Amino acid sequence: MACDTDMDYSNSALPRRDKKKSLKIGLMYKFSPWEIPRHDVVFPVRFFGHVEILPDGSRKWVGGEVLKALAYDVPIPGYKTKNAISLRLWEAKATAEDFNLFQFNDGQYESSAQLHARAEQICAVLYPGDATEEGKLLRLKQQFFLCSASLQDMIARFKERKADRVSGKWSEFPSKVAVQLNDTHPTLAIPELMRLLMDEEGLGWDEAWDITYRTVSYTNHTVLPEALEKWSQIVMRKLLPRHMEIIEEIDKRFREMVISKHKEMEGKIDSMKVLDGSNPQKPVVRMANLCVVSSHTVNGVAELHSNILKQELFADYVSIWPNKFQNKTNGITPRRWLKFCNPELSEIITKWIKTDQWTSDLDLLTGLRKFADDEKLHAEWAAAKLACKKRLAKHVLDATGVTIDPTSLFDIQIKRIHEYKRQLLNILGAVYRYKKLKEMSAEEKQKVTPRTVMIGGKAFATYTNAKRIVKLVNDVGAVVNNDPEVNKYLKVVFIPNYNVSVAEVLIPGSELSQHISTAGMEASGTSNMKFSLNGCVIIGTLDGANVEIREEVGEDNFFLFGAKADQVAGLRKDRENGLFKPDPRFEEAKQLIRSGAFGSYNYEPLLDSLEGNSGFGRGDYFLVGYDFPGYIDAQDRVDAAYKDKKKWIKMSILNTAGSGKFSSDRTIAQYAKEIWDIKPSPVA
Repeated sequence: MACDTDMDYSNSALPRRDKKKSLKIGLMYKFSPWEIPRHDVVFPVRFFGHVEILPDGSRKWVGGEVLKALAYDVPIPGYKTKNAISLRLWEAKATAEDFNLFQFNDGQYESSAQLHARAEQICAVLYPGDATEEGKLLRLKQQFFLCSASLQDMIARFKERKADRVSGKWSEFPSKVAVQLNDTHPTLAIPELMRLLMDEEGLGWDEAWDITYRTVSYTNHTVLPEALEKWSQIVMRKLLPRHMEIIEEIDKRFREMVISKHKEMEGKIDSMKVLDGSNPQKPVVRMANLCVVSSHTVNGVAELHSNILKQELFADYVSIWPNKFQNKTNGITPRRWLKFCNPELSEIITKWIKTDQWTSDLDLLTGLRKFADDEKLHAEWAAAKLACKKRLAKHVLDATGVTIDPTSLFDIQIKRIHEYKRQLLNILGAVYRYKKLKEMSAEEKQKVTPRTVMIGGKAFATYTNAKRIVKLVNDVGAVVNNDPEVNKYLKVVFIPNYNVSVAEVLIPGSELSQHISTAGMEASGTSNMKFSLNGCVIIGTLDGANVEIREEVGEDNFFLFGAKADQVAGLRKDRENGLFKPDPRFEEAKQLIRSGAFGSYNYEPLLDSLEGNSGFGRGDYFLVGYDFPGYIDAQDRVDAAYKDKKKWIKMSILNTAGSGKFSSDRTIAQYAKEIWDIKPSPVA
């Protein structure tokens, strides 16, 4: 969460999972010798309680329950440098004084250690399910715990380094500390920094606000409603009473500023204000609005996404602060996502461009373009890809028991399971492909491009439709993979337990990767960059970073389909008004599922979401039906291109050659220069 210009540490908005608790709840957690406990770095974090007004008129948060945040440091070495920083993690602890020995000896074992149990809950699971009130409260506690511990640490470091002149020098704080809010989850850093500066350090509102505003910046990662958090004012006031007061004051001053300085925007205040009381029974705090109002800079993570923020989501704020909004296209590290996970391809790249400096200067990959038609490079490139595919096939066999053919087209979609990412479109396409194969003669099948479709990812605990999609993929695979008439030409595999280590096997072995979200809904994506870097060709929509990837690798080396972002609203309106006419192929795929061909599970709720019963209140909100025919046509183009091996390998080479822009080195350098205002510190 923090970047400091001359303090060599980093605070992390991540909890350290307690090993004992992890074992109790059945999580696999291996001891890490790199986690160094810092028993000298402990901060109090308060919940509940009330606000007292002191004789001098100042306010202080007292009472409630107080946990301890214990620091753990993980050393993070640089690449080919002498530098290392510490990634600071936090563990929630209760003190020995919080254990009631009398209750324990009286047989009240659970009551005697309630605070210890509540402390363990905070670090047990990142992003706990929030379908219940208890889940919402735990998530809010987790967010605040991490924000408070990190901010207290930053202030302590600042005061330690400036001990001889900290008085009157708080104005230097923003030049030494930068707090980057990674989406809305750490938004509570804003009122917590204000509270610490005012209530603990004695600053007035204006000075504390100036410091906070110049310290905090906000990265928006999505336009999805569920990610633009809205917290109940009632829950917030109960758990964090002082912070609710501060948020109310921020909102009040923002509204007054708009009325006094931007009279023309007065009619927009209701949508721009932080506190939303439009439903008196459920008043909420709009966390994204609080971020925009309180940050000196707001950025999106791809050009298309940043434009949507400026033109749609935050358009009214742009009228007030036109220079506040920027774009910072995401990036990935080539050290992990090519050199480490794909050594075969890495050696070939180094050989042909005659340097290994591409690992820290990814633009050097453009040197491959002049060899894109070289037959020797083609042969080496194909051999490296085949080696990666064989490694992936072994992983699939070990993990699922399914045997896949390394000479088939490896078609992979791995990402969080969500309706907007449209794994449902992918599996419907596989269902349609299966149906067509079943209708073909033996001679016709000989002309088919054999394909292995792999889908992997995790679904949020309470996201029912996402779980149904996972179930459907598995059910389709169980039928297709055991059908002797078809399984030489099509396999469907759900990759279990998807994580970074699994991705390091999947991505190098991929040949086609699906990034098929509804246009305008994916902020950026980074797996698309990893796939392209590894010479994988993308089939996708003009969404997120796909737009920039297509520009960099060349339009001919990207399989494009689907509605554009500026068409989506009109297409949804047409759907509502009954103007949409589904493609017969779309209807065939749905009907085959309804027929029971893939088992007896009731998929009607999932299919209803495509027809008029979406959880978002409108049928087929994510335009699966509209984009289906274009998707099938694009897949036909994929089949044709893959048969031309020379053409396909050239496309693969040019994808790698065009990936230079998507290095995280470039991204972080832009953040440092254009948002954090820090300069590199070279080490001789």
